[in-house]
Amino acid sequence: MYNLARSLLFKLDPEVSHDLSLDLLAASGRLGVSKLLKGLPSAQPVEVMGLRFPNAVGLAAGLDKNADAFETLGALGFGFVEVGTVTPKGQAGNPKPRLFRLPEHEAIINRMGFNNKGVDHLVSRIKSRRYPGILGVNIGKNLSTSVEDAAADYLACLTQVIPYADYITANISSPNTPGLRSLQFGESLAQLISPLCEARDRYEAEHGKRVPLAVKIAPDMSDDEIKMVADTLVEQGVDGIIATNTTLSRDAVAGHIHGQEMGGLSGAPVKDAATHVVRVLAEHLKDQLPIIGVGGISSGADAVEKLQAGARLVQIYSGFIYKGPELVTEAVASTDAYYRERELGL
Repeated sequence: MYNLARSLLFKLDPEVSHDLSLDLLAASGRLGVSKLLKGLPSAQPVEVMGLRFPNAVGLAAGLDKNADAFETLGALGFGFVEVGTVTPKGQAGNPKPRLFRLPEHEAIINRMGFNNKGVDHLVSRIKSRRYPGILGVNIGKNLSTSVEDAAADYLACLTQVIPYADYITANISSPNTPGLRSLQFGESLAQLISPLCEARDRYEAEHGKRVPLAVKIAPDMSDDEIKMVADTLVEQGVDGIIATNTTLSRDAVAGHIHGQEMGGLSGAPVKDAATHVVRVLAEHLKDQLPIIGVGGISSGADAVEKLQAGARLVQIYSGFIYKGPELVTEAVASTDAYYRERELGL
């Protein structure tokens, strides 16, 4: 069924197809159709960041920016769903066209630019959630906010979503907001993350609930830069690292008609680079922080490869666009088998 639906959707403009799919999923949720789906598959739960994840496979941020369809998406078998990226105020994002399929490479290039309806809308959607899995909220800054004032935007989003999120991710690695990636380094990173960790700690002290804070990083860094970022995040007291966001590299898609479009490249071509970042982080951190691996997962074997490199959980996005719900089922089964074998010492 998904292959038929995909063949029809792929005849449409990529962004039109994306919006139509989300509208249909959201409508299905409102009509209660999600209750008829298989829901969370039987799997061994995974403890990460102090949370009990029903399984190790999540949906990455970017697909459901406004939390309009997460109930139905979650019912497809994801152990966790991350919505967003959300910004304090709604914004249109970058000019269209801004989303491109590269089916020969099972890849996507996007330069969406944090288009979303704003944090008030997202909160209105998640405050009455029924999805039994883990819900993450990915936060960012408005385009109109300078990089120097970015911390205020992240803090505004965190403050509003923290009562309703299971964890929060600071997205400092999208290539589609000018200057954003500069926040990954040195004092800029510390100045951004410090107030977020303080707000997280205040909320825990006042409400008795710890909402973990993760940070999503880019794949386009040297090993030394990866280690420096990791050290800063440990020093600041974050709870996890998501590796990685999309890449600016075009080596794997050179010659494709859309290969030189500006934006972030995701899907199969980023798999090895993302896995490398996970491995460097794992070897350097030595279990000081858990890693969520994302990038190029198109099969159960790809998901297990991220775990073998040192990730505790995985997220999928582009692979889900190309493979559909069957990829979720396969990835959950493969990662569950991996964890069961580890438990048995096999």
